[in-house]
Amino acid sequence: MNFVYDPTAIVHSIQLAVAPVFLLTAVSAMIGTVAHRLSRIVDRARVLEALRHTPEHGAAHRRTLAELALLRKRGWLVTVCIGLLTLCGFLIGLTILFLFLGETTGFDSPRWALASFLLGVMSFLAALVLFFLETVAATRILNFGDAGMS
Repeated sequence: MNFVYDPTAIVHSIQLAVAPVFLLTAVSAMIGTVAHRLSRIVDRARVLEALRHTPEHGAAHRRTLAELALLRKRGWLVTVCIGLLTLCGFLIGLTILFLFLGETTGFDSPRWALASFLLGVMSFLAALVLFFLETVAATRILNFGDAGMS
């Protein structure tokens, strides 16, 4: 694989790589948001676990167990969401690499760049769906009344 040292080709490859970089910015913002939600879930679960083991907690035991179950589900959704966002970032990084190598070497990259970009976008869309589902699950806590789960 020989590198092309033509400044025009290098500039063009950088221009091609700029569009996927914007998606990387969105992915990093989403990871930050989802990681924050995960930390809130963990914090709430710790509070409930500590509360569960106090003697005066008896009457609210069932509600606490139901909320802990919901927190486990939310934690799983957020963890998978972070995994999909990480995969998306990796695939978009590969897209940038393939575009750059295609412009600066003899590597036939368009098919690889297209595949990695489309897979990256698909994983981003799947992460958005999981983020929405986790948000819906988070609002289910509002359905827990003093009388128990609805």
